[in-house]
Amino acid sequence: MRSVSSSQVDPYSAAAAAAAALYGPLHGGANEQVLKMLREIGSVDKVPAYVDRVKQGEVRLMGFGHRVYKNYDPRATIIKGVADEVFEVTGRNPLLDIALELERIALEDEYFISHKLYPNVDFYSGIIYQAMGFPVAMFPVLFAIGRMPGWLAHWQEGSTDKEQKIARPRQIYVGETIRHLNGEDGEDGKGGEGA
Repeated sequence: MRSVSSSQVDPYSAAAAAAAALYGPLHGGANEQVLKMLREIGSVDKVPAYVDRVKQGEVRLMGFGHRVYKNYDPRATIIKGVADEVFEVTGRNPLLDIALELERIALEDEYFISHKLYPNVDFYSGIIYQAMGFPVAMFPVLFAIGRMPGWLAHWQEGSTDKEQKIARPRQIYVGETIRHLNGEDGEDGKGGEGA
């Protein structure tokens, strides 16, 4: 939101860009990836085999770990309690049993402890949204709704800041230094330099 807003666009365009950035499977779309993983596992008895595949590097463990929360995500504790409340109303989602077993094994396994892989908020949010009847395609929208007031505050702050400059990511090209076209040294074969 801040980066796109720095070009002085309207708040709708900046919010659309922020939502698009949020959509990816490593951010706002992570809870969808958790559901895919739980469906792939299929049943509680297949969790240990899936955990072994994670430890071998064959598959990723979605909904675990966080860039900021290096230990247990405090939001995960809260949302796990919310999940219990939701399932009292909606009925138990069969994926929850797989999730609980996966969490139990991971929290006791030295591999996950040493890699600081603890459940994060995405681990339970998708199961809750699904139980409430939201289509998977709406998950990032639900994630964005709570962020919108802050996003708009960023837009407004930037639009009134007389010293704000356009956001430009730093780019350092580290690719090829010398390349020859068609195996030649840049000459066009006529004694002059190539185009």
